[in-house]
Amino acid sequence: MFEESLQVALEFRRGFARRQAGEVVEVPGGFAVLHERFEYSHEHNQLVLDVPPGGLDVAELAEDVLGHLGHRRISVFDDASGRALAPGLVAAGYRHETEVVMVHRGEVPAGAGARVATLAEVAPALERQWRCWLPWASEDSIAQLVGRRTAREAGAERVVTVAAHDTDGTVGAWADLYQDAAGTAQIEDLATAEDRQRRGLADAVLATALRLAADCAPDGLRFLVADAEDWPQHWYARRGFVTVGRTHGFVRM
Repeated sequence: MFEESLQVALEFRRGFARRQAGEVVEVPGGFAVLHERFEYSHEHNQLVLDVPPGGLDVAELAEDVLGHLGHRRISVFDDASGRALAPGLVAAGYRHETEVVMVHRGEVPAGAGARVATLAEVAPALERQWRCWLPWASEDSIAQLVGRRTAREAGAERVVTVAAHDTDGTVGAWADLYQDAAGTAQIEDLATAEDRQRRGLADAVLATALRLAADCAPDGLRFLVADAEDWPQHWYARRGFVTVGRTHGFVRM
């Protein structure tokens, strides 16, 4: 069951990456996505690989496809391939990130306290948070990281942002919900503003996103991706998510 769920989730991620891209370049073992409007976004400018062919120099391939950018991002969806590539890519200057793919197996919550919001509503909170995360970033890069949500609208049949407002009316937590025609749904970019922590806002966003996805497709797969080395995966586990597989990311600036 875990393997089947993992493959459904990975196929969704491949399709979403392709559909929101400005350009797709087919490469051995996968594809690259590019988007000149959002050159600072790793999500929109990266290599996406499954099982690279033996003998392929992945670092060289990244240079060929992403060499015009200020970053290199390689996503490897096959766990064994990612682990095998890690030593060479780390030696080439890449930072290795392991991700867990988590599927919701718990009871779907009622979903109160958050709602679908427009980008205009959420943008000020996004901008403040990106400035907190990347205090050195330029105005242009921050604008791209906020505005890239417009590109995501092409990624699936349903793409919405769910937000929870604090008592003063300010957006305090948010996440994206993507869902395809088959009912598969991904919850992505769940975050709480630095000054709004520990108020239950992220819980409200997650519960509402799960409820929205289940109302549309009760039997559809609902999943997310989390850092394998960070605490949120345990937070998600307490809310009914189970790990079904691992993928890998390699980043060089």
